[in-house]
Amino acid sequence: MSSRAPSQPPQLPGYEFEKLLGSGGFADVFLYRQFRPQRRVAIKVLLSSVLDDTVRRQFDAEANVMATMSTHPSIVTIHTADASSDHRPFIVMEYCPRPNYGVRFRKERITVAEALRVGVQIAGAVETAHRAGILHRDIKPANILVTEYNRPALTDFGISIVAGQSSDLEDSQGMSIPWSPPEFFADPPRADVRSDVFSLAATVYSLLAGHTPFERVGQRNTASDLIHRITSEPLRPLNRPDVPAELNRVLSIAMAKDPAGRYDTALAFGRSLQQVEMALSLPVTQMDVLDDRGAPAVPAADDDELDSHTRIRKVATVDPETGGAASGGPRRLDPYAGVAPALGSPAPEGYGSPASAAAGPEESTMLRPAGTALSTMSGASPAPAGPAAVAAPELADVRRTPAWPFVTLAAVLVILLGVGATLAVRHYFVDKPGPIETSEINVPEPPAEPPPPPVDPQIVVVVAGELGGETGRARVEWGLPEGIEEDQHFLVEWVDLPENYEDFQVPHEVHGRSSVTLEIPPGQTELCVQVRTVDPSGPSSDPQQACIDGG
Repeated sequence: MSSRAPSQPPQLPGYEFEKLLGSGGFADVFLYRQFRPQRRVAIKVLLSSVLDDTVRRQFDAEANVMATMSTHPSIVTIHTADASSDHRPFIVMEYCPRPNYGVRFRKERITVAEALRVGVQIAGAVETAHRAGILHRDIKPANILVTEYNRPALTDFGISIVAGQSSDLEDSQGMSIPWSPPEFFADPPRADVRSDVFSLAATVYSLLAGHTPFERVGQRNTASDLIHRITSEPLRPLNRPDVPAELNRVLSIAMAKDPAGRYDTALAFGRSLQQVEMALSLPVTQMDVLDDRGAPAVPAADDDELDSHTRIRKVATVDPETGGAASGGPRRLDPYAGVAPALGSPAPEGYGSPASAAAGPEESTMLRPAGTALSTMSGASPAPAGPAAVAAPELADVRRTPAWPFVTLAAVLVILLGVGATLAVRHYFVDKPGPIETSEINVPEPPAEPPPPPVDPQIVVVVAGELGGETGRARVEWGLPEGIEEDQHFLVEWVDLPENYEDFQVPHEVHGRSSVTLEIPPGQTELCVQVRTVDPSGPSSDPQQACIDGG
């Protein structure tokens, strides 16, 4: 959410304004009711203050890109695009009434089954965009909306680019740092399809963790901190008992620091998530991919269990086990073993003695009749089978007494004698050691005392709003409490606001001062603000409130 006040909704013929849905850096999204055909739609309107031609071109390009791919079931549908009477461009989109995943992952525990389902379905949408030559570059939970039918839908292609331009990025304007791959912060920044794979995996990670992948609870999480961790620190495994090791491995591969170590395509990442679903005995989620490249079809693998769960036009899917059509050929080595070791993988070919590795299926076991010379077995022609050849081995088995029972009995006796002798020596000849002095380690420290609360906050200056379409401003002042430390700061925020006022509920951090100026939420008869002291280690003081009459 943006901290600025929302713009005035435009008057659009054939539409009736209902409420504000959200605000971004360059646009607001409003809910309108369309008269013909009658339905509720979300309309994204560019701010009138945006004069940058680049931003306006990106806005138009977003409409064109989403309209091209909006027939995909996991991409938000675009109905039309135009400009309002005050020359503000707008896009009319499908209205997704359910809370988006940017809201949900912070407030509720999302199940593994739902996170896998969302990951597979959005992977199909991202793969479709890539095959159309488009990189999204801003995949994150807030850009995954939820339709009325509880289906995730990818939106906000505002900073998407053509894949051919991915090596010539001018800046990272509009990108969301917590879900961005390391190459976005290189000099110069780079992007390709594997960058979107990283961001999609980071989104799935966030849904399961309840926080962004490189956010550290109880520690400082500034933009520079996150960039440092993204580029240099390893990804921590998800610490949830219901998250299997297979899923942690898939996310580690998809979020490898080096793009060469990741899945090559969003399709491959979605296939890996489907395999995790199969391992957990969950229903395998359908993945839809549209391919307009006209590539010749390759015969599909008959024994690929995931083919029936992936619909691709003009492209045959590959065997998830071998990487190619299932033809009974040799199994290739795991290409991601250097990034994340495979779980329960069999020993590689050639493991063991050279002779056993060279032996074929028929040569691994040879049945030799008794009395036959070794030179005969090594010849070109086997010995003829007959009654004598069958009876000889049976006679040999009767005459030969197996030795393994005697060897086993001898080994057990040796072990018993050794254990008995050891116990006797320790009991009669070795003094019992005294108690070992130990020191406590990893003892949790007692929780830190909360800092002192701010003193007597007041709203001392109020500038009336509604002049020139601007909101009013209020200056909040408070006294510094005794004993406040240099590294402690204050958080100031409006409280008890109704829905759709999220823009005004963003806490404001105040360092080294005891006052701040806030924009007044419009249309409220009574307003209250709260101030609290915050310590960098985590605890905060009780909030202190001050109220004004906004009527």
